[in-house]
Amino acid sequence: MDLNLKEKVALVTGASKGIGKGVAEELAKEGCNLIICARDQADLSQAVSDLEKYNVDVLAVPTDLTDEQQIDKLIHKSQERFGQIDILVNNAGTIGDPLSFMELSTEQWREIFELNVFSAVTLIRKVVPMMQQNQWGRIINISSENGEQPDPDMAHYNVTKGALNNLTKTLSKVLGKDGILVNTVSPAFIKTPLVENMMKEQAEKQGITPEEAEQGFLKNKRPNIVLERAGEVAETAAVVVFLASDKASFITGANFRVDGGSVASV
Repeated sequence: MDLNLKEKVALVTGASKGIGKGVAEELAKEGCNLIICARDQADLSQAVSDLEKYNVDVLAVPTDLTDEQQIDKLIHKSQERFGQIDILVNNAGTIGDPLSFMELSTEQWREIFELNVFSAVTLIRKVVPMMQQNQWGRIINISSENGEQPDPDMAHYNVTKGALNNLTKTLSKVLGKDGILVNTVSPAFIKTPLVENMMKEQAEKQGITPEEAEQGFLKNKRPNIVLERAGEVAETAAVVVFLASDKASFITGANFRVDGGSVASV
């Protein structure tokens, strides 16, 4: 299927690995030129090397998205190379410290909001004028099932994802008149390198295989995943790329769950 994305310019944050890298790869397959950012230069360089086979232009900019000056540098370099940004995928984020609500400090709440929410707000403010000029744009925020189905042990993370969902709906009402569509994609338990390492660590501690650790996690922590497996990065990336395309031209303000049925509500 031709998604009519050839030579569009997409900025994907947190794109050196995991879901972000998967999204960048799927966009590259459709002919998108790419700006990718993450904090680690070595990981970014590897991502660029992996993306070269798709014959698209890739700009990699090491960026700490909690620093607005570094975001300004990212946008400036993007405009220098491409002149515009058509698609913004706000993927960068963190789960924060695995502490209970009463254990979390105010500073830990502030830190997770800086990356998970404020970086997206700042990037959107800086990218929207380019999209308005072209009367075409796509903003896709990567949230989580936790935004709708909170985990009791991740209060600060849950709240940031709920905020991101609300931001999506709000902006869809603000930017629709400018031809800018804003949507959310909410994955659940996706087999990223982070998750695979977590399963390996659990397996070593328990003296079992990573596959057994995964099944134990599903049973105890994600019992509502009716497909009874972890999702693949490509399964999330495919939804993001669809939403970036003209095939999704009448979709805005929506939250697409890529969760294997994990969210129990309608």
